[in-house]
Amino acid sequence: MNRAVTLDDLILAGIAVAAGLAAAFLSRTLLRWLAKHAKRTRWSGDDVVVDALRGVVPWAAIAGGAASAAAVLPLTRTVQHHVNQTLTVLLIFVVTVSAAGVIAGLVRTVTQSRSGVAGSATIFVNITRILVLAIGFLVVLQTLGISIAPLLTALGVGGLAVALALQDTLANLFAGVHILASKTVQPGDYIRLSTGEEGYVEDINWRQTTVRQLSNNLVVIPNGQLAKTNMTNFTRPEQQLTVLVQVGVGYDSDLEQVERVTTEVVAEVMTEITGAVPEHEPAVRFHTFGDSRIGFTVILGVGEFSDQYRIKHEFIKRLHRRYREEGIRIPAPARTVALQQGQVVIPQPRFADDALAEHGPADAARG
Repeated sequence: MNRAVTLDDLILAGIAVAAGLAAAFLSRTLLRWLAKHAKRTRWSGDDVVVDALRGVVPWAAIAGGAASAAAVLPLTRTVQHHVNQTLTVLLIFVVTVSAAGVIAGLVRTVTQSRSGVAGSATIFVNITRILVLAIGFLVVLQTLGISIAPLLTALGVGGLAVALALQDTLANLFAGVHILASKTVQPGDYIRLSTGEEGYVEDINWRQTTVRQLSNNLVVIPNGQLAKTNMTNFTRPEQQLTVLVQVGVGYDSDLEQVERVTTEVVAEVMTEITGAVPEHEPAVRFHTFGDSRIGFTVILGVGEFSDQYRIKHEFIKRLHRRYREEGIRIPAPARTVALQQGQVVIPQPRFADDALAEHGPADAARG
């Protein structure tokens, strides 16, 4: 248009801008009300969607008002084109950022709601966000009239150089994706590496895995190293596990009484101590004729890895007290020192089976 700007044009433009601002204010108020109701629902996905809309709708209203104002003003085609292009780019940018937040939030919500998927792993969230932002960037370039075909070609050629320069980083990235896809390790699992590191997996991101030790220290392990090392996962396939406690009693003990008393203590601990497994069946297994005692193993059931220390602690205390009440003796290892021609000789202990064959259980225990 070649005519001059009149007062009516300015009034109409002002009305359009004001309408856009009013629409933005009203939409923000409405979305704030919806956000309060969304927080009351169990599904967290609606919170993500409403938060994204709170960032998009007001800006869209403002851009719409500005575009309407530019349409009523007698602007030249060039100026009108630049104004529309600027508003379009701004709107695409806002939509892209909001869409990245929505999709990343939904991915996080889905992963947290499924036990077989990484609950707090940020690697999937970050990859999703980067992909959405990259698509939005390409759309902006196309809107500005910039051909993206040469850019994609250049990225393909340059990607080879970047891949060679970032071999370790890419190795950690694909190792992290492989770990999560194979479901061998998930956030929340308690793992122990062959190199000695152990603890709860806090997060698996694009480069490293964070492990929290029982002392609350954080150990950072590159994903590539985690994928190559031998590892024990104490949470999978089941979180409940059994722990073994080694015990020994004297040869003069009544093994039937020992088994009965020990089983009663195990049942008591399993039902009264937090973290134990009440339905665990007490198990006592004799296995060794030792130098001074008969050794056996007590099998305890625990809910998860860190519970074993508290359960062992209570079991040993109660078993020791009960053995004293029942008169069951837990002998200490004994050695006989003999003096021969001014020298001290400590004879080697005989096998328990030989001692039993020659002297019987009582003499073998004293020997």
